[in-house]
Amino acid sequence: MNRLYNEAMTKPLLHSAELREIETRHAALPLMERAGTAAARVALDLLGKRRAPVLIFAGPGNNGSDARVMARVLREAGIRVVIADGLAVPPGDYALVVDGLFGIGLARPISGDYATLIARINAFAGPVLALDVPSGLDADSGRVLGGDAGACVRATHTATFIAGKPGLYTLAGPDHCGEISIHDLGLPPPQAAGALLDRHEFSAWLRPRPRNSHKGSFGSLAVIGGSAGMTGAALLAARAALHLGAGRVFAGLLERIAVDPLQAELMLRAADDALDQATTVVIGPGLGQSDAALTLLRRVTSADFSLLLDADALNLMARHPVVATHVARRAQPSVITPHPAEAARLLTTTVDEVQADRVAAALRLAQQFKAVVALKGCGTVLAHPDGHWRINTTGNPGLASGGTGDVLAGMTGALLAQGWPAWEALCAAVHLHGAAADALATQGHGPIGLSASELIPTARTLLNRWTLDD
Repeated sequence: MNRLYNEAMTKPLLHSAELREIETRHAALPLMERAGTAAARVALDLLGKRRAPVLIFAGPGNNGSDARVMARVLREAGIRVVIADGLAVPPGDYALVVDGLFGIGLARPISGDYATLIARINAFAGPVLALDVPSGLDADSGRVLGGDAGACVRATHTATFIAGKPGLYTLAGPDHCGEISIHDLGLPPPQAAGALLDRHEFSAWLRPRPRNSHKGSFGSLAVIGGSAGMTGAALLAARAALHLGAGRVFAGLLERIAVDPLQAELMLRAADDALDQATTVVIGPGLGQSDAALTLLRRVTSADFSLLLDADALNLMARHPVVATHVARRAQPSVITPHPAEAARLLTTTVDEVQADRVAAALRLAQQFKAVVALKGCGTVLAHPDGHWRINTTGNPGLASGGTGDVLAGMTGALLAQGWPAWEALCAAVHLHGAAADALATQGHGPIGLSASELIPTARTLLNRWTLDD
């Protein structure tokens, strides 16, 4: 299936090399003029009725040229503009500061006088508009060049050109870009393997249920995990699966308990018994890395059902290459949902290397294990073995708490159990998971102190609403 960007998907994402190729192909067009004009329109929207001057920092390259066009257009609109061509910061009371210093071509950390200049930009109390990408941010990866100590503009708004860049939406990008607007400069939609994740990706599967339904219509999911001291992880995943519509949910716990007092509908079983009754399996939440856990993992990776692997299932795969090989050879769909440390173990590399290029790491995992992948983190990256990828933009820091990954695993498993294809199930669960966190934050229930269990009923509400909307 061709999953390159098309007009039904709203926002393609391109790496710097792809953007340079487009610029070269359309060199005869006045792209700089269009970029500067688009940026000026954004500035005018930000200014509103204010007429205090705009301070524009124009760098030495194409980014600076865009900034100078912007300055001219603003002046033609009656706005007073001060251009800082050098390193000095002209004194004054400014309504807006514009970062036109360095664009997507920057490959080295910013140091010296320019670093001092960026610190002064970041001290400005009003809006800061970055052109194409905040200076100091790697447009491909979202890394701050130079690491935590590197200099990088912290913009309130970013106007980016031709297409979105992955680094604006993942890792440190969201903290430095603020509100992002994309301006295509009159070019046709590019063919791209990557895009921002939105509901178009899975809306065809948001189907109202037939009235003539029964619990067998919606699959049987087994959640395998819950070793001693970690039963909560498996129960969170199972509860999430139940609330997202799986017909029957079996919690196959290594540490046996009689009943889940908060969710009596769950059927608690020994892990082997749960597997005997399942059509889909989630394994990993609270699983541990014991010999018993490894035996269960070997069984499920050789079985004939849709499978999601998370948490300790991934750690066991990293320790036991034969099991990892079984996953890669499975005939039925496999889904893996690592955080960066788990991804690093699977790829036999470091967390820093994974985070240095999250898109590349997710694609490597997808191709290595023939699985659809969600590399969790700020701007979760989803990757398919055929090479297409998405970045999710829902969610907030409230998800940085224990158990939220278990909830995501259960949500994905529920959709798989109901017959969703693996890619669409993972996309929907990741997007919904973040949207639930956003809804709770809007209601004042986060991001600080947001707990994993709070996501579950909110996600159910949103899923039902989306199904009616679509």
